[in-house]
Amino acid sequence: MRVTRVGEVGAEFPIALNSEGRAYDLRELTTDVTGDFLAGDWPARGRAALDAGALPEVELGGLRVGSPIVRPGKVVCIGLNYRKHAIESGAAIPEEPVVFMKASNTVVGPRDTVLVPRGSEKTDYEVELAIVIGRTARYLADPDSAPEHIAGYTIANDVSERALQLERGGQWVKGKSCETFNPLGPWLVSPDAVGDPQSLGLRLWVNGELRQQSTTADMIFDIRYIVWYLSQFMVLEPGDVINTGTPSGVAMGSAELPYLAAGDVVELEVDGLGRQRQEIAQA
Repeated sequence: MRVTRVGEVGAEFPIALNSEGRAYDLRELTTDVTGDFLAGDWPARGRAALDAGALPEVELGGLRVGSPIVRPGKVVCIGLNYRKHAIESGAAIPEEPVVFMKASNTVVGPRDTVLVPRGSEKTDYEVELAIVIGRTARYLADPDSAPEHIAGYTIANDVSERALQLERGGQWVKGKSCETFNPLGPWLVSPDAVGDPQSLGLRLWVNGELRQQSTTADMIFDIRYIVWYLSQFMVLEPGDVINTGTPSGVAMGSAELPYLAAGDVVELEVDGLGRQRQEIAQA
């Protein structure tokens, strides 16, 4: 099952995609893709409505695609979670997940403009698999308990300003929470439609040049472990987003790769989850 939200900023409405790639208005089931909607068995409800012909078809031509969920309560991120990325960053392989937060209002649509902060010289890109929580997770007993708390998966571009992240007092959140710094989507895909989340390919291009190419098999801490681990420190609620880390190939990891600048175009994809495209502009 695949859902997202379309329409102008602040006026998005939810849609579902059927097996033939046709889009249908979900407002017969829910006003929006909220935590409350995800806390139920949303894939089964959506499929039943599609099979019953209860949803009106939507023509997507010309419609903006927004983030696939409403603004999350929190965006939790895992840093240095791919072996090759940790190595290129000059960091030791973490013994526990590196955890930081992004402001929830960084979330924008997958094709929205990304803004380089004023004075920035080190705005970077990061293709990531993102988890969306579907059931409250609090002190989970073990990683095997995690899957029942996952509503689905989507794509995140964890845009980062490295000078603000690493050279301004050691608080990563400052380089991660600039406006537009978390394009999300295009689709929220249910776990049964994704298959094994530890065997997905990730790719990112800047101006047509392939910069990142890896698979989620290179993760240091897998999806189940991440959800279990975070639940020991915070309550994860329906609609929360977890960015699970990025593979090697970021600009920070190479003296030869340029950082992002106004006029650049970033494209990224994860197997089975769709594709993003952002134009870069100056704030």
